[in-house]
Amino acid sequence: MMKAIEKWRSNAALALGIASAFALAGCGTPGAPMPPSLKLPDPVVNLTASRTGDQVSLAWTMPRKNTDKLLIKGNIPVRVCRKEDSGPCTPVAGNLSFAPEAKATFTETLPAPLASGAPRPLTYFVELLNPHGRSAGPSNAAPVLAGQAPPPVTGLSAQLRKDGVVLNWSDNTSAGRPFVIRLHRKLLTHVSGTESAPKPSTKPGILAPPKEPEEQILLVDSPAQPGRTIDGQTVELAGPLSDPIRVEALDTFPPAIPSGLAAVATAADTTAGASIDLSWLPITEADLAGYAVYRREGEGEWTRISPVQPNIGPAFHDTQVQPGHTYRYSVTAIDLGGHESARSPEAEESVPNP
Repeated sequence: MMKAIEKWRSNAALALGIASAFALAGCGTPGAPMPPSLKLPDPVVNLTASRTGDQVSLAWTMPRKNTDKLLIKGNIPVRVCRKEDSGPCTPVAGNLSFAPEAKATFTETLPAPLASGAPRPLTYFVELLNPHGRSAGPSNAAPVLAGQAPPPVTGLSAQLRKDGVVLNWSDNTSAGRPFVIRLHRKLLTHVSGTESAPKPSTKPGILAPPKEPEEQILLVDSPAQPGRTIDGQTVELAGPLSDPIRVEALDTFPPAIPSGLAAVATAADTTAGASIDLSWLPITEADLAGYAVYRREGEGEWTRISPVQPNIGPAFHDTQVQPGHTYRYSVTAIDLGGHESARSPEAEESVPNP
């Protein structure tokens, strides 16, 4: 009987030990092993392409993570290819590499067959490779137009005027093929050589003017909607840029000549001497600083009778006159740059005797 009890205790202890071992194994053993990361960079999603003449320029942003959501370390190899119609994607660059999050660019000169003939779709892709030359797939498609580009604009010239810049160029329009003309304008610097920036307003209550954009594209003539739509994107076939011209927009132009000058004399009395009051129509130019008043007698020389600082309003009171004398007056306008207009038409007035 005692042997049976001892055997039972031994079997129970063995069973308890096996159960504990299984319990410990279940808690400490890791799950199914995860596959190693392939380190595939995330595909590019913002590829853009533009063509000017025979040059195609691509731009995109490099990713910062791979498909496993891990940060990428080191430069990423890039492969560029282009596809015409339904043909294969022909490699055009395979030795490029860029850092994660870099603003990447690439420019290709089209081969002669793609730079001639009728306009037709041409699509670019980029692929980002891991250290073993594998990718997670191509980027979004970036279309341009293959074919013969319009000729460059020639004979571009500029003439600076008070109200702006007048541009002229040669007419290179081919018969039956209207072109859209665009002007590319790039702000370089102010005359002082400093970077462009709006000057704060000196007039109370007036906001400073908005900052002038560094680059602008101005549409000159659009006889038809340019380009064509490919996969929902408007694609244009632009000719090469013309030779650039530089224009220094210096304000060397005087204000408009004042008009409407009138003179009214007042005779001397017992309390005040004689005087002549002048008035004229105001100049509305934004950079007007004021006016200068000139006077002469007969055919004598003109003499400035207003102060050195420009007269602010369109009126002047001349008290330096003599009864029985006749005076001629003229007025000029002066801008903030110190440029003075020509003299206005004369106004003549005689001072009566008391």
